Amino acid sequence: MREQIVAIGRNYDLHVKELGNAAPKEPFFFLKPTSSYLPSGGNLEIPSGVLAHHEVELGVVIGKGGRDISQTDADSHVAGYALAVDMTARNVQDHVKKSGLPWTTAKGFDTFTPIGSFIPKEKVLDPHNLNLTLKINGAFKQNGNTKDMIFRIPRLIEHVSSIMTLEAREGDLVLTGTPDGVGQVSPGDKVECTLSDNNSGTQLAILDFVAVARRGGYQFASL
Repeated sequence: MREQIVAIGRNYDLHVKELGNAAPKEPFFFLKPTSSYLPSGGNLEIPSGVLAHHEVELGVVIGKGGRDISQTDADSHVAGYALAVDMTARNVQDHVKKSGLPWTTAKGFDTFTPIGSFIPKEKVLDPHNLNLTLKINGAFKQNGNTKDMIFRIPRLIEHVSSIMTLEAREGDLVLTGTPDGVGQVSPGDKVECTLSDNNSGTQLAILDFVAVARRGGYQFASL
């Protein structure tokens, strides 16, 4: 299990617009619990009353820890990459945002961070020209490219490490944001994601999981 999950928000312009948010002037992030990890092939558990949205992302795995890491030195701290999905309980998030409360509940449910296998850095020629796709029951929902990030990976590492130390013992995971096309995942849905090199067409990773209804536990009811 990795040290921590650092998730960047609003890092693709079209995604910012589709949710009606303001574009950030600097990167901002939130944390997800490591208990939210779901290996590829597992079951995504959706709690009762929760409107679960998919957000496919490129994850950066930290291989050398540090704080106050400069952009010019950022690449030396990267061990590799992973394909991931930042699941979001959208109705929960909307509710807590209106109340001025933290997002932890909306992002932190068990199984809410499906994650693919580790990709060594040497296999990724340019992390800013990778295709990200997500399909539900065979239909494309998200189809984006990492070149459209508002803030690139060195800037993200610089910013996060200026606030908190990034750890490498287990490899912190930095989720770099999602392209547009986010939407609902319902119990019974099969989700398939891919990561590929846009230049060569080489497929780097596949991530798949099935959504199921969670038995017991949290139940959302807006007040």
